Amino acid sequence: MINRYILAGAFAALAMFTGCKEDFLERPPLDTLTDGAFFKTDAQVLAATAPLYNVAWKDYHDQASYYIGDIRGGTLFYPWEGPAERRDNVFFRATGVSKSTLWAYQACYNVIAQSNMAIYNINKLAGPDVTAAAKNQAIGEARFMRATAYSILVTTFGEVPIITDNVADLNNAEKVRNTIPSVWEFITRDYLFAAENLPLTSTQPGRVTRWSAEGMLARTYLTRAGVGASGGQRNQEFLDKAKEYAQRVITQSGKTLIRPYENLFKYPYDNNAESLFENQWVFGENYAAANTMASQIYPMGEIAVNNDGWGGNYSATWWMMSLYEGLITNQEDNDPANDGLAKGFTMDQRLKATFMLPGFNYPEITVKDPSGKPKEKLTWAAPGAGATNNYAVIKKYVVGNEYDLGGQAAQQRYPHNTYMLRLAEMYLTYVDAAVGNAESTSDPVAIQYLNEIRTRAGLQPIAGPIQMNRNYPLSGEDQVFEEWVKEFAMENLTWYELVRIHYYNPQKAFNIINNQDRALFLAAPDRFPNPTGWTFTKTSWVTERTPNVSDANFYMPLPSVELSQSPSLGQPAVDYEFKD
Repeated sequence: MINRYILAGAFAALAMFTGCKEDFLERPPLDTLTDGAFFKTDAQVLAATAPLYNVAWKDYHDQASYYIGDIRGGTLFYPWEGPAERRDNVFFRATGVSKSTLWAYQACYNVIAQSNMAIYNINKLAGPDVTAAAKNQAIGEARFMRATAYSILVTTFGEVPIITDNVADLNNAEKVRNTIPSVWEFITRDYLFAAENLPLTSTQPGRVTRWSAEGMLARTYLTRAGVGASGGQRNQEFLDKAKEYAQRVITQSGKTLIRPYENLFKYPYDNNAESLFENQWVFGENYAAANTMASQIYPMGEIAVNNDGWGGNYSATWWMMSLYEGLITNQEDNDPANDGLAKGFTMDQRLKATFMLPGFNYPEITVKDPSGKPKEKLTWAAPGAGATNNYAVIKKYVVGNEYDLGGQAAQQRYPHNTYMLRLAEMYLTYVDAAVGNAESTSDPVAIQYLNEIRTRAGLQPIAGPIQMNRNYPLSGEDQVFEEWVKEFAMENLTWYELVRIHYYNPQKAFNIINNQDRALFLAAPDRFPNPTGWTFTKTSWVTERTPNVSDANFYMPLPSVELSQSPSLGQPAVDYEFKD
């Protein structure tokens, strides 16, 4: 089953590929993408990998990305029981028949299928005039994308089958899952090939480079350091590699942190100085190449194009709000009678750039009147009198409508990119690896890097040492984890950070998740407009507020349809046999 739909998806995606804003994304002739007559020049070979930058990732980014990364991770929640696919990941109730399970699985294997097909076609069809450098770059791009998809699969589902040739594997009914260490070794090899064969600078805006691959290697080695860890001790060799690659990218890539933080998400920000890898979405007639996630997360139709703002019931969780320094001042008080009594405020600029609280003003976003004409600039509304709940709705990736985007948007066809890797992650990766198997570090470089992230956000620097307590959140601090969550909330990365912790300290991961309040609350401004603080009150009539996570439900189950088509996937996982 898996190979039938992903092979079909690969060809369908190529067929939908159309022209757009960057030269390398312009459409090649549709009838030549699998024809040797097309692969005659370097430019044609590189054109064959262009769909891997948008079309291939379509299903993942439309909804699966934040269902896993943010809802499952605990930064975002959906309050109502239907539709189930939104609610399944709030309290870890996803089953083999859940839509969110199948969507995530299919989305990643679609990317893998298209990457495999690109590698197959380039190896088989590239003509004699194609240079080795162009051929290896294109294959490097495909292997980079394939590794990224596998990294999402293994952290979401655990043991999954490794497929490298969809044509040969099409009718293989005896597929088996591969072990988690095998999948991570496969991912590492793909990124290493990419790092060796991608150029130092983008040949065209948006294409990945050696630094993109080395950044992914830093991420990968940090995660692999905990895979199979014994007694909570991570692999020091891999921690050292994570530090090395992260520092190489920081010091040699030429990338810099964008300031202020909010500019990372103000259109047009695509392919900026901090970006290491983005999906390249484009406005046009082609639905498959456009950003449709925007329609899903915009909190109201008046700021969207043609009223396609369907995300008004998504909200930051109480737990997410509690991480912003000073915002919920009674966050450790379990007495509900004290909720809403103390006003909170935070200097953390990431809050306003990520979620909207009542009174936040966004002059870059136009509100339209019922006729569709510009009315005013957006100030997020205050709750009504007697309200028992409201929402800290999504701001990140909400960039406005046709009036704010120069007319370059239509319903479910937005032009702005989605980040997959930013330089900021390299700073926090270095810090995490520097702490390593201790619970703190006074490494001056690590303190400098953590403070680069904090001061960019408007916070005071810390003197150190940096704390990463093993028993957090039950005791002690984990400053690295908390900065990670605040930095990357709504960038689909929180879940993967929890999995990284789970590899070497599962109880810590369970404690974090099981203490995340993921239910309704009221955020009330002290005045409106121009509030100077907010009081937070948990909604009293909501009784279920925290998940109950253990080894039994930590990973999402494989889709039932896959198990029914290939029962061998239910057998114990085996190590993958590498041929080189």
